[in-house]
Parts: sequence; C-alpha cells; structure tokens
Amino acid sequence: MKILLVSTQDYIHHPIPSRHHYIFEELAKRHEIHVPHFHVSQGEERKTRLVVHEATRYPRGGPLVHYILNAPTHFRVLEEIVRECGIDVVVASHVLAGMAVIRAARRHRVPVVFDLKDWFPDSAAAYYRNRLARKIIRDSVWFVTRYNLDRSDRITTVSPSLVEKLRTFGYDSTLITNGVDTDRFVPMDGSGMRKRLGIADGEFVIGFEGAVEQWYALDRVIAALPELLVHRPSTRLLVVGGSLFTGFMEELKKKAKDLGVLGHVTFTGPVRYHDLPGYIATMDLCLIPLSPPRWVNIALPNKFFEYSACGKPILSSPIPDVMAIGGPHLSIYRSDTEFMEKVKEAMDNPKTFSLDVERFSWRRRAGEFEGILEGLIRG
Repeated sequence: MKILLVSTQDYIHHPIPSRHHYIFEELAKRHEIHVPHFHVSQGEERKTRLVVHEATRYPRGGPLVHYILNAPTHFRVLEEIVRECGIDVVVASHVLAGMAVIRAARRHRVPVVFDLKDWFPDSAAAYYRNRLARKIIRDSVWFVTRYNLDRSDRITTVSPSLVEKLRTFGYDSTLITNGVDTDRFVPMDGSGMRKRLGIADGEFVIGFEGAVEQWYALDRVIAALPELLVHRPSTRLLVVGGSLFTGFMEELKKKAKDLGVLGHVTFTGPVRYHDLPGYIATMDLCLIPLSPPRWVNIALPNKFFEYSACGKPILSSPIPDVMAIGGPHLSIYRSDTEFMEKVKEAMDNPKTFSLDVERFSWRRRAGEFEGILEGLIRG
C-alpha cells in the first residue's frame, strides 16, 4: 500500500512520540508511507522510515498561529502528494491539515480514515486560560472536526469512552487503543539511573512521565509532599518530561520552592523516548493524575501501558477506561485525602509486578490498523 499519514504533530521534531509514530513506523516496514512535515516543534530530529514532505513555509509561532499561517501551503503540498505519489489511502488526524487532505482525497477518489486520537475541541482549547478564547477555539475546532468526520470513509479512535462519545454525535467508529513497545518497556534495575539523577539509596520515588501540562494535577501532588515527607522523610517526586507550549513546569517549580520541598523534587525536563524505560525503572510508584472531567471520561493514557509493561504499581485518578482494564498493580484515588492514604500505603508496602502486556503491543495495533486500510482499498 501507498499510505499518506497526516498526523496531529510535527512528526519529525515533536519530543513525545504519538500512536502514529509507533503504528506507522511498524507499517513502513512493509508499506510505502508518506508524511508531511509541520515544523512547529523544537525537539531533536528523529529517524523515520516514512517519506517526509516539507509542508512548512513559515516555521514560527505557537501551534494555532503556525497552522493558520501555513494552511495554504498545506493545501498545496497535500494535493501534490495525493496526485503525484499514487496514494492508495489517507489516514488523517490533524484538524486544519485534515480538512486539506480530505478535500484532496475526495478530488482523487482516495479513501480516508480519520483517526481521532483525542477529543480535539478540548485538547486544542486546553492551552488557553481565557474563557472566551477557550470557547472560540473549542467551537471552531469542533466545527472543522465535524467537517472531517462527515467526509471520512472510516473513523478510528483510542478509547471505548471516545467511541461512545462519537456515537452520541451520530458517528460510528472503530476502537484501536494505544499501546506499548513491549521490546523496550520491560522491568529493569533502576539503580544506575538513580545514581545519575542523584537519588539517594532508600528514597521512595513517586514518579510521573509525560507532558507537564495543567491537565495533569502535579500541582496537587506537590502540595501533598510536606505531609508525605512527615510520613517518610526519604521521599522524592520525579517528574520526567517537559511543558510543550506553556510555562506550567516553572509554576510547579515555584510552588515546590514556596512549600519548601524543592529539594525533594527532580524535574528532568524532556528526555529521549528510548531512555524512558530507564527513568520509569527508578520509580516506586507511578502516577496518572489526570484532572479535567471532560478528559478523564474519554482518556486511555499511553503512560498506563508503559508503566504496566515496566511492572510498576500505578496510582491514578478515576479514569473509566483505565479502570476497565484494571490489574493488581492499579490503585485509584478520588480525593486529595485518598491520594495521601494510597501513597502512604505504597510507601509502607512497596511492590513490583510481572504483567502480561503483549496484547497491548504496538505490533498488534499496527496489524489492526493495517486490516482497516486494506479493507478500504479493496472496497
């Protein structure tokens, strides 16, 4: 197959790989896959098996400004790829560029899968704190998202709850959950990484990995540290990752300093993805403190699979689709008080787990996606 992928991210430079990287790098071992380059991130350039097409004329501004400025270029480049590269099927996920490629695909009678990897109206608005700005962004993104969904031949999405949400708007979708690289994410000894990070022997490490943004309630985790340090003075919070387009990490550092616990918090900043299992290996308890109710009810975070594959106990806010998978390593907290109790319990009874996570491997997810694409081409 010749596939055109229009992802939601700067495929080459975004510091955090998405489901599209895992699934389509796997598919690129046996198919020709093309991807446009939206040069909006500043991360280290990643290697790829995909055929990359430059689609950025003005590499500047935040995501909203960048994609609006470059929209005419996106329409032109995506039209050229569909027309000149013999594309058999399109996988669209981006909002504005998704509209561009869907128009091109329709013109050339190429089938389209729209992969809704999160709830775009809310995720796009999440970077804005002004209520009016959030509403304008949310409504505008939903308008364009509906345009894309209405004109796609198939819709895929990431969680059972998001399948149900789409159904309330009249859309049928196919579930392909996120997954994990089961060759890379395995239980391992974290002592070497602890030394590199300056974590003392015997410290209990409460860990988080991912985008350091306000939709994860890390501010409340820091607020709990003074009491946790009374229970166990040798405690450390390890935050692995960076903020994408906001100053939330700096806010967290200030909060930790104001509370007098900054010396018990380690912020690594962005790390290379292939190093991530080593960082998880240092953690005694892994957190998923997802906060906004509108996201909690449709989310199935990648970090759940990554923590699980590393055999770590997980403490999470009540995310229905995470709870549906469950497991002996998963604990749920519903209040700050319950969070404190669960962490203290983990401190007093540290555990590791051996879990079978092969059913969540990216290889399986790639196979599921491949079947959908082949079925569309056959008609």
